[in-house]
Amino acid sequence: MSVVSMRELLEAGVHFGHQTRRWNPKMKRFIFAERGGIYIIDLQQTLELVEAAHSFARNLSSRGGSMLFVGTKKQSQDAIAEQAARVGMPYVNQRWLGGLLTNWRTISDRIDRLHDLRRLRDDGQLDLLPPKERISMLSELEKLELNLGGVAEMRKQPDAVFIVDLRKEQLAVREARRLGLTVVALVDTNCDPDEADYVIPGNDDAIRACSLVIRVMADGIEAGRAQATAADFAAATQENGQPASTETTEDAPDVPDVPVASYEQLGPKESAAKTAEVEDSTPTEDPAAEAVEAVEAVEARAE
Repeated sequence: MSVVSMRELLEAGVHFGHQTRRWNPKMKRFIFAERGGIYIIDLQQTLELVEAAHSFARNLSSRGGSMLFVGTKKQSQDAIAEQAARVGMPYVNQRWLGGLLTNWRTISDRIDRLHDLRRLRDDGQLDLLPPKERISMLSELEKLELNLGGVAEMRKQPDAVFIVDLRKEQLAVREARRLGLTVVALVDTNCDPDEADYVIPGNDDAIRACSLVIRVMADGIEAGRAQATAADFAAATQENGQPASTETTEDAPDVPDVPVASYEQLGPKESAAKTAEVEDSTPTEDPAAEAVEAVEAVEARAE
């Protein structure tokens, strides 16, 4: 069964790229068409590539690996924190601290300091300090929580990094590439896809689009853990002389549904063309063509 449907991608507005004057030529192979001054991303490729990224996350997690979720732009902050926390992965959704990966020894010291301050606060020892010193330590704790709270339980460098918006997270990209870490990224039409090992072409400026892709990656991590647990159970069962179950179920093929898209649901984007509502369109054999027809409907209404 597909990890995400074509309908979900369309409803979230994953197919809307940037204005044509703000693009990276390297993204040309992922662009289906241009309408109203906006590039339309080929969702058929997105569907295939998000499956590959999900598979990578699943395999990584099944081996006990970790993935750092990074998304400091407003549209992705909440989803990054929520989904990473759901699967127990570290995340950065505020400012990226320079050296978070490449200067791990120093960052580890700051994380230890964060844990020390948390312990002092929880034990009530901060209340015993003089007011001035207590306020100073609480201020330090607040700052550390903001910048390092998402990586407080990260005891070593991650095995991979998932990034929303390569252009905005250039520091994270450079540090990950320098260390040879695998980079998975949601890549819009204004980004350089060569900076990522696993490219997911899609809108990185809409809350719903970002949330959908982030959720899929978190689901991959969760599936990997379940897979590892099942393998351990099967091994233990065989050791006890009981055959492991080989029963399988066949999933029905995932059929693209009729798209329901709305520009108003996509969040702030540079072009005013993304503020008009798109009516339901008739399903076609080519899912990417549905996106173009939706945009044409907007143009017709505007005339």
